[in-house]
Amino acid sequence: MNRNRGFSIAITFFLAVILLAGCGGKENSSTEKTNAISGPEEVISVYKANCVSCHGTGLQGRVGPATNLQKVGERMSAADITKQIEEGEGSMPAFKERLTAEEIAGLSNWLASKK
Repeated sequence: MNRNRGFSIAITFFLAVILLAGCGGKENSSTEKTNAISGPEEVISVYKANCVSCHGTGLQGRVGPATNLQKVGERMSAADITKQIEEGEGSMPAFKERLTAEEIAGLSNWLASKK
């Protein structure tokens, strides 16, 4: 009888872990949708392909406060943003050789509107 009780406890624990893991996944999906960015499709595509790993899906920044772009237009002009993208700075690499002038201009103007 004691062996069956131990088995029941183990099964209950296992099911609880699985249910809690499922809840966490749904919460993350909800957070991702809340933090989704919007803008011209071609600009968002460039952002997702080149910027999201450091700046996040919601512009919130992923590698320190300096990578938060949610209100970057309050502190930088489109020209300043263009220079930053082209030349890089600190841990940010230069993208002048990776992106076209049109892609950089699109990103710069879009980011400058974030205030």
